[in-house]
Amino acid sequence: MMRYLGMLRQTRRKTPYQPVTARSTKWVRAEADGLLRSHVALGQSVNRDQVIGIISDPAGTTETEIKAQQSGIVIGQHTLPVVNEGDAIFHIAFFSQPDDLIEQHMEDYRDQVKDDLDDEIKWGIGTLSS
Repeated sequence: MMRYLGMLRQTRRKTPYQPVTARSTKWVRAEADGLLRSHVALGQSVNRDQVIGIISDPAGTTETEIKAQQSGIVIGQHTLPVVNEGDAIFHIAFFSQPDDLIEQHMEDYRDQVKDDLDDEIKWGIGTLSS
């Protein structure tokens, strides 16, 4: 009935899901003490030698660029702005599949999450009622 009234989508997109498995992962570590400014978000693709963050000293006089050592996807991230030398700040997954295949999987996942969140926001699906 709710679908008939237009309160729910008529059909959910059913895309064939082929899981991808990371060949390896690695934490990128802070090269200096200071304040971290991240330039990437969780789930974002990164390329080799891309600047993914900057660490500046508290006075702002010295900045250290943090670069991705390899292409991959950010799967973990340090969330506090203060870092010490050696702290794990970005967790990057590396894949053996081509980058365009991985990017398509991530885009499909983002679309699915966005659709699910849209349902929750518009219709209150999955939310607790008081």
